[in-house]
Amino acid sequence: MKKAVQNSLCFGVFTESGDQIGFARMVTDSATFAYLADVCILDEHRGKGLGKRLIKQILAHPQLQGLRRMALATRDAHGLYEHLVLKH
Repeated sequence: MKKAVQNSLCFGVFTESGDQIGFARMVTDSATFAYLADVCILDEHRGKGLGKRLIKQILAHPQLQGLRRMALATRDAHGLYEHLVLKH
């Protein structure tokens, strides 16, 4: 896991007191392609729009602009991703 995180753009969601309650990462070649992975919001913080806000912030990141393709593979939270620009 440590190596996977080191080779990714990592993003977090934190409470006002600094506790981490969410995480996601983008794996990218920084030229043409990026892959959204490991999107997670702690159970007790779900349903507040945090996942949606996290993904919107990720997609707006300067290092991810101009890529030709972004991918996502997930077994859950399909409703979250349907409203975003990630299309297959």
